[in-house]
Amino acid sequence: MFMRRLFHWPLLLFLAAVAAAPFASLYSATSPDGLLETMQKELRRAGDALAKSDPAAYYLSYSVSDASSATIAGTTGSLIISSGVHRRQADVMMRVGSAALDNTHSQSRPSGIVSGSLPLSDDRDAIARVLWQLTDREYEQASGAFLKVKTNMAVQSAEEDKSPDFSAESAKTHLDEAQAPGSLDRKAWEDRIRRLSAGFLKYPQVYGSTVYLQFATDRSYLATSEGAALVEPSAIARMVIQGETRADDGMDLLRVETFQAPSPDQLPSEAELKSKVDKIAADLNALRTAPVAEPFAGPAMLSGRAAAVFFHEVLGHRLEGHRQRGDTEGQTFTKKINQLVLPAFLSVTDDPTRKDLNGIKLAGTYDFDDEGVPAQPVKAVENGVLRSFLMSRAPVTGFDHSNGHGRRQPGLMPVGRQGNLIVTSTKTVKDSELRKQFVEEIKKQGKPYGLYFEDIQGGFTLTGRASPQAFQVIPVMVWRVYADGRPDELVRGVDIVGTPLLSLNNIILTGDTEQVFNGICGAESGQVPVAAAAPAMLFSEIEVQKRAKGTQRPPILPPPGFDEDAPAASGKAAISQ
Repeated sequence: MFMRRLFHWPLLLFLAAVAAAPFASLYSATSPDGLLETMQKELRRAGDALAKSDPAAYYLSYSVSDASSATIAGTTGSLIISSGVHRRQADVMMRVGSAALDNTHSQSRPSGIVSGSLPLSDDRDAIARVLWQLTDREYEQASGAFLKVKTNMAVQSAEEDKSPDFSAESAKTHLDEAQAPGSLDRKAWEDRIRRLSAGFLKYPQVYGSTVYLQFATDRSYLATSEGAALVEPSAIARMVIQGETRADDGMDLLRVETFQAPSPDQLPSEAELKSKVDKIAADLNALRTAPVAEPFAGPAMLSGRAAAVFFHEVLGHRLEGHRQRGDTEGQTFTKKINQLVLPAFLSVTDDPTRKDLNGIKLAGTYDFDDEGVPAQPVKAVENGVLRSFLMSRAPVTGFDHSNGHGRRQPGLMPVGRQGNLIVTSTKTVKDSELRKQFVEEIKKQGKPYGLYFEDIQGGFTLTGRASPQAFQVIPVMVWRVYADGRPDELVRGVDIVGTPLLSLNNIILTGDTEQVFNGICGAESGQVPVAAAAPAMLFSEIEVQKRAKGTQRPPILPPPGFDEDAPAASGKAAISQ
């Protein structure tokens, strides 16, 4: 368990410690891989010179993503994409000035990076030439930005948070020469995707569908002027099965199932995937004829997966460290350390070191973050009390150091991001009992029904100060649960909305088993794989609003093979291919 550090370095001592690490003494780590050695050599040459420039660069890093990916997509029994790509991307990150104030300050953060493509072969001269060009471009960009930062600081009002722009962290060496796990049998998966996508042909109510697989392997390299040297392999297989339809009133309806694993052979079996195709089609057919829900505020129950997405959007993003700093951020929880922010029976930990939960691989697992800091579990909320934030190397008041959550996609600067956000509860009942308590809460409030959110597609949240501190979560399977014992009724066309401080404290009871949602999260530092896990939850009140809908009618003609006078065999023939 990560514990918040309770000591604070005096500012002058902090700056002296950062400045005391000379560029010339930090290159003892080597790797059999020639790419890292070339990066280190050019980094040393550039660093020595730029440390003497005016303004001086006090930090320089080279990172390379050596990535290969294969994409296969199919629809209605045929392939529409089958491609592969291999690319090496280099990112040069530089900080000019000092750790107290540098070119990345506030809204100038993008000035800290330039990117470009590297040769695919280990041609040392060619690689060094590209790194030299990128370094020169980045110094021009960073030095110009630093002058603007200093000018702005001189004419603008004082900032609330006067923390340095960069934290001092110990440099780590980790050279993992293993190959990325897993491989892709392209021919076998092309055939499988043809068969899976053909499964939608027997459902005339599914107007569009796609089955998609991407398998990406990456060997990431990091060399820094502080002496960090990292080589790490990684791999992710992501599969998406998607179906679409349209109700008679023009509302477009989408049903998506996603699966993630370290390699394609760890994805669900073909039989399991076929059952998901059938489930998607059945759900879409039911949604087409379901009544449109009305705006509502009242008792609600979220499944574990739905609650996991809810917490990722409503709480998780507001725990990210960089959101506690800056005049443009809403800072919902910035001043609430050691205060109750959730019901006392709930705790929230973000643990990127955890690999699985209840037999499911977690997508947000990593060993080192994208700034070279070891991943650490962070107990963000303990028994309802806020204890910590998810920190990159951008300090905020009270949190001077990273806890291994600086994440990014190649080409963007890292910020504090979620990894595996896990919600636990000490006030639990069996899920069957939770439903009974749900019905009792509906009766207690005198409502005719409550809403049960079975599955959620995703969502987004607003954290900027210029906009309302609100969130919107997009459910796909929503049921009215009636207090008088009538059967549950599927409804469509609503989104969960609200504000975090009120909504999070409406939780009154949870189930006893965490469910996992794996996905890709997009934010300032790009798209990163994440996981969220939570038990089913009972809310005293959740608010929903009507979802926007289109005006186009469903297709006039039935799909081929489903005309009323068509031979019955025509549809079957198409399915069997």
